[in-house]
Amino acid sequence: MSQAPSVKGFFDEPTNTITYIVSDPSSKHAAIVDPVLDYDPTSGVADSHSIDAILAEAAREGLKIDWVLETHAHADHLSAAQIVKAATGAKIGIGEHIDAVQKLFKPVFAADDVKANGAGFDHLFKDGERFKIGEIEGEAIYTPGHTPADVAYKIGDAVFVGDTLFMPDYGTARADFPGGDAHALYRSIRRILSLPPQTRLFMCHDYKAPGRYVYAWETTVAEERAKNVQIKDGVSEEEFVAGREKRDRELSAPTLLLPSIQVNIRGGKFPPPREDGARFLNIPVKFKGAAARAG
Repeated sequence: MSQAPSVKGFFDEPTNTITYIVSDPSSKHAAIVDPVLDYDPTSGVADSHSIDAILAEAAREGLKIDWVLETHAHADHLSAAQIVKAATGAKIGIGEHIDAVQKLFKPVFAADDVKANGAGFDHLFKDGERFKIGEIEGEAIYTPGHTPADVAYKIGDAVFVGDTLFMPDYGTARADFPGGDAHALYRSIRRILSLPPQTRLFMCHDYKAPGRYVYAWETTVAEERAKNVQIKDGVSEEEFVAGREKRDRELSAPTLLLPSIQVNIRGGKFPPPREDGARFLNIPVKFKGAAARAG
């Protein structure tokens, strides 16, 4: 079995997101996975208190942060990758297909500064690419379906699954965002679940399934294969896709969808400032009913 890194999760309840510090206990080298920037959409205030606390914890443990590992361009929280990079010198990595997501959303938000070639990130991981956290080997696993650019990171015996799987009692990620594909998601998840049964799996989100009263974000390949309510062993691709697409039709858009995508396709940066230093996010407007005629 692979080496076992130390993993510490930090749950952000406003976005139901878990940020992780994953480290090599012997060398004290580490990565931060999917860091969250605090953002209040009612006031437009971006704050760093959550990531500051995570960085302070890393400092207390004497860790050297080498990487910020983004599993994808999140649609439900803003990334704090740039704060981690400024504080630690870490490189920001994401899957190489981020360019597809940048191309999708550049015209939507009139993001003329976005080059749509992966710019904004320090490293674009290819499927199967190996890297190191200290002496522990990591591997990027291409997992499209939620978006065209998702990756999971296998670091020793731990896999950070991003938006593919949730806890067994909750199911899987949605596949209805632009470029999403439920068939691709099924195949990506089955790839993760082909790993050894004892492999530890760390979720990107948790929403507490009905009847569960505490948040949880760690499980195993064996538990997912035996118990996942949407994709356990024996569920065919056709059955999964039908159920996933039905469920997706019932879901609303994430609260932070519009600001998140704009920041996250830029590697955690906000749009460039105006001459007076002010920064703005663009909000596309859609009209329905009488508003369409009046607008």
